[in-house]
Formats: sequence, structure tokens, C-alpha cells
Amino acid sequence: MAAAREMVMPPASALGPAGWLKAKLFNTWYNSLLTVLMVTALFLVLKPTLIWVFSAADWSPITSNLKLFLVGQYPLDQMWRVGVSVLIFSAVFGVAWGVWGGVARNFALLIAIGLGALAFVPLSFENLGLEARLWIIANPVAVALGYQVRRTPLMRSGAASSRWVVIWALASFVLVLVLLRGISWVPWLPQVSTGAWGGLLLTFLLALVGILASFPLGVLLALGRRSDLPVVKGLCVLFIELVRGVPLVSLLFMTQVIVPLFLPEELRVDRVLRALFAITLFSSAYMAENIRGGLQAVPRGQVEAARALGMNGFHSMFFIVLPQALRAVIPTIAGQFISLFKDTSLVATVGLLDVLGIGKSIVLGNVEWVGSQREVYIFIALLFWVFTYSMSYASRRLESALGVGQR
Repeated sequence: MAAAREMVMPPASALGPAGWLKAKLFNTWYNSLLTVLMVTALFLVLKPTLIWVFSAADWSPITSNLKLFLVGQYPLDQMWRVGVSVLIFSAVFGVAWGVWGGVARNFALLIAIGLGALAFVPLSFENLGLEARLWIIANPVAVALGYQVRRTPLMRSGAASSRWVVIWALASFVLVLVLLRGISWVPWLPQVSTGAWGGLLLTFLLALVGILASFPLGVLLALGRRSDLPVVKGLCVLFIELVRGVPLVSLLFMTQVIVPLFLPEELRVDRVLRALFAITLFSSAYMAENIRGGLQAVPRGQVEAARALGMNGFHSMFFIVLPQALRAVIPTIAGQFISLFKDTSLVATVGLLDVLGIGKSIVLGNVEWVGSQREVYIFIALLFWVFTYSMSYASRRLESALGVGQR
């Protein structure tokens, strides 16, 4: 019997910082010249930019309206609900860190360190007093407590613990929605209309609900398009091609303006729910095509092998074909989720005040801040970049862990 081959990793680099600079940037005379020229150009470009950021820029529209950027017009006396919601998600990331490690650990540490540092920032943000800072500093504690959950008997088994993390994450999301919306018959939890939601709170709601709802719907549409039943296949093809043939903003206007005209007067659907409906339908159509591409990439021999083992069509699809298809299109799915997160800014065109709508209303509604549009939009762009880069980073780590693109 041949000995099992062991994978031999390349030796770790022992160049050190100085050796790396010499080997990568100053190894030849022309590379040294290019390095000096690029450093000089970067200095000439960044110097006036940094001077503007730290001395000439007016950041008062952000510091004076931080609450609006975060939660919109959510009632100030009910802000404890937002604090509890953030604590719940921090605890979920702590549990994921304890069970999975890897990218979950990095995000949990980022939340703990970032929010912990924010609580001690020596800046006087309006509506960010001592009580708000105490809520913020409690998040690293929630991450640590969530991390300790891995020691419980429920989390001893690897497969069972992973299932529990997913269940807890979904249950926490539903709990947060109920907490933020309120319950009419609970005196201490009055209902807060979604019309008062705004800023990052509304952006996250639209993105998370759109992602969670469009993924299973996209899987069903992809499977329906490959179905042997002509009616099912025809309806799925019609839906996918019709939705993909129109821009998202047209669907938003249709759900906000046209749909209410066909509803009875006594039936009024919430504006945020109508926007969620449009975003979910739009994203699911593109998700279906992404997943269909993954299904086509799975060799037919996989299906034949599954049938040879006695599996029926359902089992072979959901246990053999679909996992391989989803693994193959992880980069495409991640790109779709990132695009969906950015597309949430289109709801500002139909009157919903997400973080972009809040920025526009602040700049256009105050004469003193009309000249500060650059600062406001740079702040919004930075927020979107942070979250989209985080999603891209998580996707790359997942690809690396599953070996996507490797043979």
C-alpha cells in the first residue's frame, strides 16, 4: 500500500520588514526609482486631503445629527430598544466566534474593539451622552458572554452547535424586529411606526430582510426553471426575465404608487413592507440566475452516482447537487448581496429616509449646512464601504475555507 501523501506547505518567509522592502520595492534601480516617485506622488495627493479632513472640513452636520444617521426619527424615549437589539447581535457574534472561529472571530473582535473604542472617543456628539456610551460599552461584554456559551453542554457537538448558532441567529433577528416594532397590547413596548425608522437602521432592515428572503426564493426559482413541468418552468422563466428586464427603481415606484391604487381603501400596506417586497422580488430574480449557473456547473455524473446509491430526485438534488452548485457560485452570490446592500439607497427616491435620504434631508433642509454636502456624502460613502468590504472579506474567507477555485 502506498504511503499517504502529506501536503507540504511552502516555507514561511523570514525576510523581515527591511528584507521585504528590499526584495519587493528596491530590488532594482528602476523599481527603486518607481517606488520613490509613487511615494512622492502619494504624499503630494494625500497632504492637502488630510489637511482638509482635519482642519478645513465641517463635520458638524454629522456630529449634530448622529441619531438621525443611525436610527432616523425613532422616538428618543424608546432608544433603549435599539441598544438591546445591538446587544443581541453582539452576543450572536460572540456565540459564532466560540463555535466557528475564523471570520466570525474577526467580526466579533471588530465589534468588541470598535464599539469599545467608540465609547471612549473624546468627542462631544449630540445625543451621545453618558447613557448612550454605557450602552455602547456593554457590547464588548455581550460578545464575551456569547463566546462563553460554547462551554455549555448544548454546544459540545460540532454539527449540533452549528445548527444552534443558525437557529439562534434567525430567532434573534425575529426578536429584534418585534422589539423595534413593538406590541400594541404590551404597555411598556408600544408600537413604533416604521415611518419613524430611518438611517442605518432602515438600511440594515432592507438589506437583511432582502438577503434572507431572496436567497430561498431564488433557489426555488432556479429549480423551477430547470423543472420538467412545462407550467412551472414557464412561470419561473416569465417571472425571472420580466423582473430582470426592469430597473429596481421602477419596481419601487410601482409598489409605492401603483399597487395602493388596486387595493381596497380599508387595506393599507406599510410603505417599508412594500419596499421590502420590491427589493426581495428584484434580488430573487438575479439570485435564481446565479444559482442556475451553479446547477449547470455540476457534472451529470453526480446525479447518476446519487441515483445509483438509491437516492430519489429530492435527496440527490438537496444533498448532492445543490450544495455543490452553491459552493461553486459563492463569489457571485456574495456580489449579489453586496449589490443588494448598495441598492437599498434607491428607497430615498420614493420618500423613505435611509442613511442616504437622511443625508440629503439634512443638507437640503438647513441653510447653514448647504456648503457641507461634500462632508456628508463622504461620510455616507465611508459607511457603505465599511459594510460592503466586510461582506466581501467574509466571502473571501468562506471561499478559502471551502476551497472554491482550487483543485
